[in-house]
Amino acid sequence: MRDRYKQIKNDSELVQLLEQQEPEVRRVAFQNVNFTDVTELSLRHFYRECLFLSCRLPMGLKRHSRDCLFLPNMGETFGFPNHLYSPSELYEGYNLERPNSYENCYDGRVYRHYIKKGKYRTDFKETLARALHDHSISDCLHDFLERFDERKLVGVMGGHSLSRLDQAYIQVVKLSKRLAEQGYLMITGGGPGAMEATHLGAWMAGRSEEEVKEALSMLSVAPRYTDRLWLSSAWQVVNRFPNLGYESLGVPTWLYGHEPSTPFATHIAKYFDNSIREDGILTISKGGIIYTPGSAGTLQEIFQEAVQNHYLTFGYASPMIFMGKKFWTEEVPVWPLIMHLVGSGAYKNLILCLTDIVEDVEQVLQGK
Repeated sequence: MRDRYKQIKNDSELVQLLEQQEPEVRRVAFQNVNFTDVTELSLRHFYRECLFLSCRLPMGLKRHSRDCLFLPNMGETFGFPNHLYSPSELYEGYNLERPNSYENCYDGRVYRHYIKKGKYRTDFKETLARALHDHSISDCLHDFLERFDERKLVGVMGGHSLSRLDQAYIQVVKLSKRLAEQGYLMITGGGPGAMEATHLGAWMAGRSEEEVKEALSMLSVAPRYTDRLWLSSAWQVVNRFPNLGYESLGVPTWLYGHEPSTPFATHIAKYFDNSIREDGILTISKGGIIYTPGSAGTLQEIFQEAVQNHYLTFGYASPMIFMGKKFWTEEVPVWPLIMHLVGSGAYKNLILCLTDIVEDVEQVLQGK
């Protein structure tokens, strides 16, 4: 069996590789790196069976290659990233003093392009470019998650319309803060509502209760994501309380680009294809998933996860924790249905918890 491709994703890795003495470079995937800054060094080598994705190449390099694949930047608004987005990259060009400037930032420009070209039916070049972008994101996401114990990867699902003033929002903030401080990587769909609350909690990890209250007060000027100051107030909190080293992962999509991605997520894997994104969140949250009150999207995620646990898709079942007894038993009575299905044998292997208490969540995630 041939060796796997070695991946080179930044310019320092490129220089290190090219400074090796071997004249032939074989089976290397170069992703979004710049060969033109080291033209002389790069032309000393011959490249065989290599991949070049969105790289800047000097004249003559292709003549130094054989059986290689060259995939250039296609001239779209977006490229093929070699790392997950940071909030500052996604919102490059946004000025919090001018809330309307969102349309001119990177995220806003890509969303306009996405709508202009069409969410689903579009030309071949566009669909290929989007697929390559999403492939790049998935590749970077895989590299990022390798740093963590998979049992410490916890997802939080819930409604995007949850107000910043709602007690459920505040509860999620406090829960996420405690879990982040215990070493869990908090994962959501990266949008507003319960998702934002999760990342705010992780962002404020290591800080005092008084600082959390101040952050919540700053956000209260724009309770919902449809409010004009929703994004700018979030950035004010980011600037007021720099992150203390706790990470979190947001996985949003341009399909729901009208819902801004939260800048409280330190790492953002933003996709065009929502199906890849939705399945990915459930797949990577192997430590467990916490379900907060939500609507159709949250309900879909509940039953998708139940199937994975039933079949032990990844070799074991992950906890499914329902926060909000009244909501899940009366307003949206999913809990009685799931318990009936478990009792009848339709579902097996599920680890279930229904609670309103933060400490219960911690114990279930710890396997107690």
